[in-house]
Amino acid sequence: MTDAAANPLLAPWTAEFGLPPFAQITDADFAPAFDAGLAEARARIAEIAADPAPPTFSNTIAALELAEATLDRVAGVFYNLAGADSTDAREALQRELAPKMSAFSSEVTMNRPLFARIEDLWQRRETLGLTPEESRVLELYRRMFIRAGAQLQGEAAARMSAVKERLAVLSTRFSQNVLADERGWWMPLAEADLEGLPDFVIASARAAAEERGQPGHVLTLNRSLIVPFLQFSPRRDLRETAFAAWAARGASGGETDNRPVAAEILALREERARLLGYDSFAAYKLEPEMARTPAAVRDLLMQVWAPARARAEADAAILEAMMHEDGINGALEPWDWRYYSERRRRAEHDLDEAALKPYLSLDAMIGAQFDVANRLFGLEFRPLLDAPLYHPDARAWEVTRNGRHMAVFIGDYFARASKRSGAWCSAFRSQRRLGADVRPVVVNVCNFARGEPALLSYDDARTLFHEFGHALHQMLSDVTHPLISGTSVARDFVELPSQLYEHWLEVPEVLEKHARHWQTGVPMPQDMLARLLAAGTYDQGFATVEYIASALVDLAFHEGAAPADPMAMQARVLAEIGLPHAIPMRHATPHFTHVFSGDGYSAGYYSYMWSEVMDADAFAAFEEAGDAFDPDTAEKLERFILSAGGSQEAEALYTAFRGRLPGVEALLKGRGLVDAA
Repeated sequence: MTDAAANPLLAPWTAEFGLPPFAQITDADFAPAFDAGLAEARARIAEIAADPAPPTFSNTIAALELAEATLDRVAGVFYNLAGADSTDAREALQRELAPKMSAFSSEVTMNRPLFARIEDLWQRRETLGLTPEESRVLELYRRMFIRAGAQLQGEAAARMSAVKERLAVLSTRFSQNVLADERGWWMPLAEADLEGLPDFVIASARAAAEERGQPGHVLTLNRSLIVPFLQFSPRRDLRETAFAAWAARGASGGETDNRPVAAEILALREERARLLGYDSFAAYKLEPEMARTPAAVRDLLMQVWAPARARAEADAAILEAMMHEDGINGALEPWDWRYYSERRRRAEHDLDEAALKPYLSLDAMIGAQFDVANRLFGLEFRPLLDAPLYHPDARAWEVTRNGRHMAVFIGDYFARASKRSGAWCSAFRSQRRLGADVRPVVVNVCNFARGEPALLSYDDARTLFHEFGHALHQMLSDVTHPLISGTSVARDFVELPSQLYEHWLEVPEVLEKHARHWQTGVPMPQDMLARLLAAGTYDQGFATVEYIASALVDLAFHEGAAPADPMAMQARVLAEIGLPHAIPMRHATPHFTHVFSGDGYSAGYYSYMWSEVMDADAFAAFEEAGDAFDPDTAEKLERFILSAGGSQEAEALYTAFRGRLPGVEALLKGRGLVDAA
């Protein structure tokens, strides 16, 4: 299909709210649509670069902001579908597009006449009468071009383009390898293997078998199934087999082995940084972030590491003693931790996840996240029952405030073989006012286990709230320029809205209202609610240690010379910090998609904790006001953070909200690590 009018990706989108025409789009439409979008973008950018008129903000920066409109529209559909509902054709096109899109990006950022226009504007910026937002956008464009290699010449410029193309190819391969390993492994469960498993785990295993066309029950590598299996199965042999498969993703040998892929990615990243004059990739990557330097990142992580490891080692001794009481000698292993920790939680806090989950149905928790957004920001959510969506699992809502259309929100919540693991927020279309008043189409993608109804663990409910915090950052965005819209902020600031929103799941009145038994509608009993909230910091030694171990390995990979053998470096770092034997990294190198499936979190996995320092302090602002829904504090949160996008540096935005930058104390308190030594 080459006729633009006949290609649904290129023709006008006439569905309500301008949603993509998913029902009309076929996989065959994407390649010609990308070709058309790239051709249009190239023509527009060439026009900007060759404009005989002197550079102005309008004819250069604003024109650049809109030059790739068609390409952005096509890419917004394709890459969202490639992650949430992959097909063989989409994966093949991803591989084909990776070097093409990288080459196009290099063409733009290394276009010398174009950069000369940007530099001319920068030198004259004080005389241009720019608004604060325009000044910020100009600054970011110049920074982006320079960091992409705009000032390189000759062989260095050509090599930079080649390095970035190869990195794009390798990043795509890395993520597809992990997906292939996750999709390709499953373990049949006989009736005897279901012993000790709660009904919700058995139901999820049955649904997983049905999806794969298998009889009975199967265990898969989906986190929402394998984690509760490791929590509840008394069969140590099965737990060990399952954990080994989970840990081996991307490292099982053969075509999907990611170890050589990771090594090449790290070497190319180092080369990229050195071409730009940096000592290391971490120094390059962290320069525009809040942290600024690898030393600042390490300082934060190590402040938390010592008390977290002390807590984890104390917990490990208790769990190992419980295992020995069961007649199992030897050391506590990684496939033992969750099982004995769950038993300990039931004993110490009288909390049984199987008894808790009926009060945390997915629909109830969606209602809770919407209710909190309504009370804080006046948002209302209307189901779009007939909206054309990309998969039967997806559902949509119109988001309004005082009758004004704010966004379309799409939720895609259930695990399936075509979806990459994890949870994320993305946008089919981002907010802007430049050229037209465009409201966003935002999507939250999760991997919860299916059920009738779907019942969430408390951690699942946290994930739901977390991703919705990102969605609010997109939906409440109120800027003119696409470059700074929504979540287009420093990587170690972007997790602030998401992690902050998790706090409202801990507000007792939220759970009292929404945590109701899915069958009877009866609220969660007060004693259960009290025990749940009291156990809020339970097992935080484990959670903090597995996270920081991953963050420190990521930092080490990028802080100096690239390791020839990343697995050897991983082992060395973990030995140096004294990682407890029974706690693995949250994401081992061969399946560390945050770091290797693109540059997003490379040298930046620490950012969750950097943001957590702020989110703990930000929620304290509501506590200090005496009301988790204090309207004045909520208004400041929206004005300075949620609606502001990247219109200022992150430090300035946070200081405008809170009056100062925070310390690590609130984080340690929130994780229950203050008294750990």
